Amino acid sequence: MNQQHRARTAVSSAGSWGTAVGKIMADAGTRVIMHARRAEIADAINTTHRNAGYFPDVELPHTVTATTDPAAALDGADFLVLSIPAQSLRTSLAAWARHIGPDTVIVSLMKGIEIGSGLRASQVITEVTGLPAERVAVLSGPNLAREIMEGQPAAATIACPDEDAAHRVQRACHTPYFRPYTSTDVIGCELGGAVKNVIALAVGIASGMGLGHNAQAMLITRGLAETTRLATAMGAHPATLAGLAGLGDLVATCSSPLSRNRTFGTHLGHGLTVTEATAATRQTTEGVKSAEAILALAGAHDVEMPITEIVSDLLHEKVTLDQAASALMQRPPKSER
Repeated sequence: MNQQHRARTAVSSAGSWGTAVGKIMADAGTRVIMHARRAEIADAINTTHRNAGYFPDVELPHTVTATTDPAAALDGADFLVLSIPAQSLRTSLAAWARHIGPDTVIVSLMKGIEIGSGLRASQVITEVTGLPAERVAVLSGPNLAREIMEGQPAAATIACPDEDAAHRVQRACHTPYFRPYTSTDVIGCELGGAVKNVIALAVGIASGMGLGHNAQAMLITRGLAETTRLATAMGAHPATLAGLAGLGDLVATCSSPLSRNRTFGTHLGHGLTVTEATAATRQTTEGVKSAEAILALAGAHDVEMPITEIVSDLLHEKVTLDQAASALMQRPPKSER
């Protein structure tokens, strides 16, 4: 039996994307233990092999179990997969830090920027745990959880400063339907994943307002341009933003009705308030939380991000829908570069 089949993974938490990655790793031969905050979710996974809160119609591999005890989840874990809302990461991880083993590699699934500090998720992880950056990997790409749970083909980028650690994670989540690639560009992967949520809000707003495919394609394309400007200003490689964690994730999130950020934006485009859209979406929408933090990063690096700025203004009710649409189209013409 090879190392892949001996590996053990703890997943926090048992939400939609955490469950999907847990399934991927179990299908790849890794033993997986999910950490659930609610005992009924853990019990259901252990007895019915289903996460009734998110995917009641999908049976999980029997090598996926669950617990409410962080220490039990992390006991002997080769990998800790973190799927926690970005703004809750610091507090949640503090309770886990003392249980993390000396050789455990942390895999971040978060796609947001911490409000106030402006830190990416991997930076929050190293700050809270005291672990070196070489022990933290980022998994990012065009990965809609529902399609993953159905075994539909998908791919992602696994970025880590330590290439050996990236390859360990790659082996632990490579299945016939999920193809992981490796990279050392953590900054590019994280910023591609964070900013695309804001751009998806903009595309959803445009769709909700009844604007056509031309407008939506414009937002996706110019959204990629401003994402690339910020990422490269912060040290990312431009090619990363043209890859799975950049363009790939952007297209999937902006185009699919399964995307919670696009869906949230569509609610706004229909005229719902932020509070009403939050209630209608019912799940964490990272773009709503991170827009202001991303805009602050852009200011700190002297990067122009007009779509992000307008979305942030709209979320904070500084502009109306019509004013937001007009503001984008009335910007002065310039070179596409």
